[in-house]
Amino acid sequence: MTSRVFFADLRTTPKRNLLDKIDSLLDGVGLKERFRGGHLIAVKLHFGEKGNASYVRPVFVRRVVDRIKETGAGPFLTDTNTLYVGTRGNSVDHLRTAIENGFDFAVVSAPLIIADGLRGEAGTPIRVQGRHLDEVSIAREVAAADGLVAISHFKCHELTGFGGVLKNVGMGCASREGKLTQHSSCAPVVDPDGCTACGDCASACPSDAIEVGAAAVIDDGACIGCGHCIAVCPQGTINVRWNETPGRLQEKMVEHFEGAVKGKDGRCVYLTFINQVSPACDCYGHNDAPIVPDIGVLASTDPVAIDQAAADLVCAAEGFRETALASGHAPGGDKFRGVHPLIDWEVQLEYAQTRGLGSRRYTLAGV
Repeated sequence: MTSRVFFADLRTTPKRNLLDKIDSLLDGVGLKERFRGGHLIAVKLHFGEKGNASYVRPVFVRRVVDRIKETGAGPFLTDTNTLYVGTRGNSVDHLRTAIENGFDFAVVSAPLIIADGLRGEAGTPIRVQGRHLDEVSIAREVAAADGLVAISHFKCHELTGFGGVLKNVGMGCASREGKLTQHSSCAPVVDPDGCTACGDCASACPSDAIEVGAAAVIDDGACIGCGHCIAVCPQGTINVRWNETPGRLQEKMVEHFEGAVKGKDGRCVYLTFINQVSPACDCYGHNDAPIVPDIGVLASTDPVAIDQAAADLVCAAEGFRETALASGHAPGGDKFRGVHPLIDWEVQLEYAQTRGLGSRRYTLAGV
């Protein structure tokens, strides 16, 4: 099967700007036929870590919101709390960061809802029967939404090679428990030097897996991997053991993607911005110099095809020297292995295709 991916370059004229091109992309994927009055639509994006400036601009998000509203549906902007400690680790800090980065109601014309609760604890179990997981934990408000529009910033990633739609939805729509499952196959660990034995982690643990003496200790056998202890530790001394292999992580991520879109057949649209293609995830509080020139914007209803197309366009570009790109500078060179040489980024695409989530074969249609 060959899927259709719509492409808009970044050239503009006085009569047609980038917002007009976003309209054409959304027309191409049939947005107005996919949603109706009464639908609540999750607009999944990355609000950007504080100090990072490569996330998708709020003005572009506003255009998508306005187009969804024209269908009669109710859009809300959403993301989930991070597994690590940062400026988006709980809903209070996350919303503050989002607003400071420009995602205020006055700008985007839609409410902001952190989908997995105050501390990432609000997950809905979704059955997927995957290679690794029978069930995945998806952020409650994403699972409850009638449809999904994923707005992704395409960039490199140190664990998945690149981050596109599959990562934005698969990792970004998982609850804290789901994120922990993707990144680790064992219980978190307490740094005894920073622990004050306050007991907050033990009180939050639903499986009584934590004992507190001079410092807290987590029982690997009793831990259920919910991650609540990481969220509540006031000292930030409970850490994920990042022991999962990149290949297994990517496949678990795809299984979470499958859970996030389950029940939303025909009501998912994907929009990907290939600009400021940075060498690492937007979860860092900085963004290094882009490794290729800005390319354009893609839209599709096939998540595999749009990620494949974005990867192909980046690899086809001339890479910038004197950046984090160490090899593959010539057009056609593997830009993702040029930054992260040990990561086989095609695993996520191949597994997603195997799971029936989309096709790596596509045609590119200009708008």
